[in-house]
Amino acid sequence: MSTLLDVGTLHYLVLSALLFLIGTIGIVVRRNMITVLMSIELVLNSVNINLIAFSFSHGDLTGQIFAIFTIAVAAGEAAVGLGILIALFRLRQTTELDQARELSG
Repeated sequence: MSTLLDVGTLHYLVLSALLFLIGTIGIVVRRNMITVLMSIELVLNSVNINLIAFSFSHGDLTGQIFAIFTIAVAAGEAAVGLGILIALFRLRQTTELDQARELSG
């Protein structure tokens, strides 16, 4: 018996699409590097929600395994991104992306 409280694959896909949209808008509109990095994380998390939702609907673990790899890539991206952010801040005293055209001099 189906009720209104049952959560299906469509609900996960709508949530994922909203997160992807918010992340994409954050990447395009914002100028602060910290906000752009957080928006990239939102986009990667929306992909993870899609992978896990389809993994549950098909009954296999492939999507969950890909989600674990995506989380590992996101952790590496965050570490490298924060390293670049620290280098930019030490050089230019700002985290604005307009000032990030080059890190030398």
